[in-house]
Amino acid sequence: MQLKSFKLNDIVMMKKEHPCGTNKWQIIRMGADIRIKCLNCGRSILMPRSEFERKLKKVIETSE
Repeated sequence: MQLKSFKLNDIVMMKKEHPCGTNKWQIIRMGADIRIKCLNCGRSILMPRSEFERKLKKVIETSE
């Protein structure tokens, strides 16, 4: 299994779309839980790291 690397403020694509119609999210908090914010409507979601890694499709942009 390949480990996906991501960091704070990265823009990521999730496997499922958000109900607002986009699947692009920004990572705004990292730790045991990860908080991501929808780039279309601004809603944020907190999920365990293991669940986030399972639902992550790819990293679109990395923060510098």
